[in-house]
Amino acid sequence: MLALRKTAAASGLDFAELATPAPAPGEVLVAVEAAGICGTDLHIADWTAGYESMTAAMPVTIGHEFAGAIAALGEGVSGWAVGQRVTVRPSTVCGACPSCRGGDPDGCTGRRGIGIGRDGAFARHVRVPSLNCVALPQGLDAELAAMAEPLSVSLHAAELPAIRPGERVLVLGPGPIGLGIAFFASLAGAEVTLAGVKDMPRLELARSLGGIATVDLAEDSLGEASFDVVIEAAGVAAAVTEGLARLRRGGRFVVAGIHARPAPIDLTRLVRLEQTLLGAYRAPIADWPRVLSLLSRHAEAARKMITHRLPLAEALQGFDLLRARQGCKVILLP
Repeated sequence: MLALRKTAAASGLDFAELATPAPAPGEVLVAVEAAGICGTDLHIADWTAGYESMTAAMPVTIGHEFAGAIAALGEGVSGWAVGQRVTVRPSTVCGACPSCRGGDPDGCTGRRGIGIGRDGAFARHVRVPSLNCVALPQGLDAELAAMAEPLSVSLHAAELPAIRPGERVLVLGPGPIGLGIAFFASLAGAEVTLAGVKDMPRLELARSLGGIATVDLAEDSLGEASFDVVIEAAGVAAAVTEGLARLRRGGRFVVAGIHARPAPIDLTRLVRLEQTLLGAYRAPIADWPRVLSLLSRHAEAARKMITHRLPLAEALQGFDLLRARQGCKVILLP
């Protein structure tokens, strides 16, 4: 089978022909029907800071946003059947650390990411722990289900500040995560503004979803506006500075972007204005069925986030589209 792999601790990705894997005990083999290119995949391809830990796993097939059908069951797997359609939470836990033994797998200290620390889904088949599978609702297609992982992150970030109807919310960064955050904040009844820099195609996409105002900070400004909630999803230090400057007294600030370098924060101002700072990273697996349900109920709007569909053999073109900010979610079809 064709697979897209990270083979060295340097910029670049390589295609390889691999044998179809067999599931180990406790695992299932998933036939991948759709897989999304994530910002993380782009960082891995370009080898930006923060991913050095995956060097030990190389060569490794990347890709962690996906959905498909179970093609085989490993020894000891119960509760699943061949042909059952699933999406997969990509964070695999060790089962042996104190958190896992104590019933808190989200606190696992020995986790490995599918597509980072073990082979991922930019291939025809991928083996995954059965515990990481989430069944798809009846009628939900694979390309929408493949967005469950990024949208679980978006939902988690949108729910952390407990947004109330009528509140003013600023989302910084119109990538897939930021777009999802803006969408869920709008569903919560907030007045949402999504801001980016030289991101007009993705800002236009956001407006097409309805209920979301947009600002391209390269051409316009936020004026004197202040917000009850600011959610940063850009991974850029300047966005943290801009966002905190727009946060009202007593407001909530959520950092959802991944930053390669530290960002300066005026803690004295934050204390005096009694603002709250929150970090949003990985959604608990309990959120995934809710995300899939939301995708089913809002399929027409969610599908607009998919701007390109490509065969796996043309995956590198998808990476180029994202680098040029010409795409929002690029779906690969193995």
